[in-house]
Amino acid sequence: MKEDQQSISGEGAGGGTHGEAGGRSFLGRRGVLRLAACVGAAATVHVLTADPGDAPVSPAPAEPPPAAGPPRAAAPLKPSAYRLRPMTAYAAPGTRPARPPVRRRPFLRMDAPGRTMVLTFDDGPDPRYTPAILSTLRRHGTRAMFFVCGEMAVDHQDLLREMVDDGHVIGNHSWSHPLMPKLPRSRIRSQMARTSDVVEKAVREAPRWYRAPYGAWNRASFEIGADLGMEPLGWTTDTLDWTEPGSEAIVRRVRAGAGPGVVVLSHDAGGDRSGTVRALRTYLPELLDQGYRITVPQDA
Repeated sequence: MKEDQQSISGEGAGGGTHGEAGGRSFLGRRGVLRLAACVGAAATVHVLTADPGDAPVSPAPAEPPPAAGPPRAAAPLKPSAYRLRPMTAYAAPGTRPARPPVRRRPFLRMDAPGRTMVLTFDDGPDPRYTPAILSTLRRHGTRAMFFVCGEMAVDHQDLLREMVDDGHVIGNHSWSHPLMPKLPRSRIRSQMARTSDVVEKAVREAPRWYRAPYGAWNRASFEIGADLGMEPLGWTTDTLDWTEPGSEAIVRRVRAGAGPGVVVLSHDAGGDRSGTVRALRTYLPELLDQGYRITVPQDA
């Protein structure tokens, strides 16, 4: 829809290189996506801004993420097995430029006219929680971004199709939610490519956005993501719903973090997300009543 058209730009390794917005163009072929990643998009008019910080932030040692093993398509990871500890700024800035130019940091917020916000949900789809989230978004006529894990998506492709039918954007969140900087490049590519393949098979379009598990970005993931035709998106406001704090705490964090350009991080899988479902039913109509436009980055 023209009224919801959004685009992106950000700081690239080659110095201010502009990238392409995620959208609904149904390109469907990996070769076209790779070409788009190389040349960028000339049609974009608004921006998602990249993280301005230059110093990487190390993961907190208190709760180390699980060790990453080889992807196993035959044994999907149970949702309750995820342990989420977001580390938004755990990136690798200042590295040598790759060819084609790629990002050094993820986009963290949207720069668009008016009071625009983006809601994002990670780790799904989960049939216990994702349908309720989709129902609430549909009831209020709003769209969101769903960063899916391949292990979950492969068994719930009907939910991927429902997302696209409702105008939502599907992003890539790896296959099994590993800590990417701990993996060799071949494993990173496998994690990302397998998930893109599942999404493309289900909805005839590969993801145009990706988000590193735990927000742990590194040079290899930026380069491989660009090669697969995807842009990196982080977040501005973390609801911390992965700690299962209850719906009231989630609502308070969204209220406190709301503002023009904000990207909100929530989860529709990876644990008990009933609090996330209830919280959305409360804060979404509040945001709309306050004049916020809840939408997604989109091509023309």
